[in-house]
Amino acid sequence: MAEKSSTEKMVQVECYAGFRGDERPVRFVLDGHAYEVTAVEDKWYSPGAAYFRVIASDGNRYILRHDEVQDVWSLTGFRATAQPAGPPPGSEEPGQ
Repeated sequence: MAEKSSTEKMVQVECYAGFRGDERPVRFVLDGHAYEVTAVEDKWYSPGAAYFRVIASDGNRYILRHDEVQDVWSLTGFRATAQPAGPPPGSEEPGQ
């Protein structure tokens, strides 16, 4: 059995199920937060696994790995591309 890297996090994934079964992720839950997949940018395979680079509803990019033998999903990569919520840095009112 393959061990998960300490940098991988388990995620719950809902997929579009076409004629080939779970073809691509459409939603995932990470740390209790649900995200819609707005785009699948890339997909590639390794022995026993499929990888998806997706853009989520928060504007960030995630790499989701599907272990096809164990039918387990994990997060293997993340890149923040969205601006953080809240006022831009340095926009505090004087005197605060």
